[in-house]
Amino acid sequence: MEMKRVLLKMSGEALAGDKKQGFDEKTVSDVSKQVKKILDKGIELCVVIGGGNFWRGRTSENMDRVKADSIGMLATVMNCIYTADSFRTYGIKTHIMTPFVCGNMTELFDKDKAIEYMKNGEVVFFAGGIGHPYFSTDMVTVLMAIECEADVILSAKAIDGVYDSDPKLNPNAKKYDSINMSDIVDNKLGVIDLASAVLAMENKKPMMLFGLNGEDSIVKAVTGGFTGTYVNV
Repeated sequence: MEMKRVLLKMSGEALAGDKKQGFDEKTVSDVSKQVKKILDKGIELCVVIGGGNFWRGRTSENMDRVKADSIGMLATVMNCIYTADSFRTYGIKTHIMTPFVCGNMTELFDKDKAIEYMKNGEVVFFAGGIGHPYFSTDMVTVLMAIECEADVILSAKAIDGVYDSDPKLNPNAKKYDSINMSDIVDNKLGVIDLASAVLAMENKKPMMLFGLNGEDSIVKAVTGGFTGTYVNV
C-alpha cells in the first residue's frame, strides 16, 4: 500500500529496552535515525508513545482508577518530551500536542495545525492520551490516526508480531503474517483493547505490528522487508 502519512505508536516498554524501566538511550537514538530516513523519503509522520516504562495501571487495588490513569497520561508526556528531544538532535523539528494545558512544554491539540506541521516535514507527538481516564493509548492511537488521516498505524512493541498465544508462556506459539482485527478481538489476543479495535474497524484503519528492537524495523515497515504482522480491517 502507498504510504503518504503514517502514525507510529511505540510502547513505553519497547523504549526502555532491556532496562524495562525509564529510557534506553541507544534504542531512542536508533528510532530517531529511522524516523529521519522516513522523513527524507517524503513520508509524513506523527507519534504516540505509551507510558508503561514509568507507570502501568494501579499500584494497588485501593488506588482510585482516575488518579492512576492521570499518572499514566503524564508518563506519556514525559516519554514524548524525551523522544522529541532526541529527534531534534538529528535535525527533525518536532511538536508535542496534548488535550490539556501543560505549561509551555506542549501545545493544545489542533487538527489543522498538526496536519500543517506534518506537511512541512515536521513530526507531531500526541501525548497525554485523550485527556480522560478509562481510555488507553490504543484509543488515542486509533483516534489520532483517523483525525489526522494517516494511511496506516505502525505499532512498534517489545514483541515482534501477533501470536495465537503468549510466546513468553508458550514456546510453540504461532506468529501470524496477517490477521483480521475482528479475529484479534474474537480470540482475545490482547494486541489492542476492544473499544480501540472497534473504532479502527469502523474507520478502516489498518495496523502493522512489529518489534521495535528489530534492525531498521520502522523503516522496513514503510519501505519493504516488513517481518511483523499486518492487521487487516
